[in-house]
Amino acid sequence: MNNVLTPGSLHGIRALVTGSSRGIGADTASMLAAAGARVAINYRNKEARALKVVAAIEEAGGEAIALGGDLTDPASVAEMFAKVEQEWGGLDLLVLNASGGMESGMGDDYAMKLNRDAQINVLDAALPLMASGSRVVFVTSHQAHFVATAETMPEYLPVALSKRAGEDALRARIPEFDAKGIGFVVVSGDMIEGTITATLLERARPGAIASRRDEAGKLYTVNEFAAEVAQAAVDPVPADHTRYVGDVSSFLPATS
Repeated sequence: MNNVLTPGSLHGIRALVTGSSRGIGADTASMLAAAGARVAINYRNKEARALKVVAAIEEAGGEAIALGGDLTDPASVAEMFAKVEQEWGGLDLLVLNASGGMESGMGDDYAMKLNRDAQINVLDAALPLMASGSRVVFVTSHQAHFVATAETMPEYLPVALSKRAGEDALRARIPEFDAKGIGFVVVSGDMIEGTITATLLERARPGAIASRRDEAGKLYTVNEFAAEVAQAAVDPVPADHTRYVGDVSSFLPATS
């Protein structure tokens, strides 16, 4: 696994990564644990998968716990953070990785409930446990981050709009973060090879991922992007609070 963090550099850090039973979240959590952090693996209904991630971290000498929690259910979120407080007494790093909205049968408002409302609910539950020097990392896509100025695939538009709404809601809290001494970073990347979203987009529009890969020149793998998310936990906060991963030129307005 590609891990750019120095072993031991996160010793004593208590981290929770939402949606971390697989994919980007699982790899991010594993990298944080390899650097010495104690990591909470959040899952909605795939406990066995989360426990497998925990076991792999422990076998590698790290420390992790699995915490079930439906992020769209405030009561479930409150229970999850009560367990964090009970286990660790506080939290130093919150990685808001969980997202969705292309799943079938979840309701027309599910994307907004998960990608905006749930992000704020999770933040509000976490903040009482976070002291000065802590950090919040929000994971998004270029397609969502630039949705107001760059066209995206129609199949992805509800997700893009809801994730941008979530990002905007979190950015509105920056004065509060600053007052508390909490860092805030948005990690924005292009379509990621091998994610559920990429798979669903490819199913809805065959050839979409290959087309985007050709346009961008490269799409990051899950592991490569996770390394960037993990690094955002320790690097200085950028002036605009945004860490861009990969080429963004095709999302920027054309210059004359």
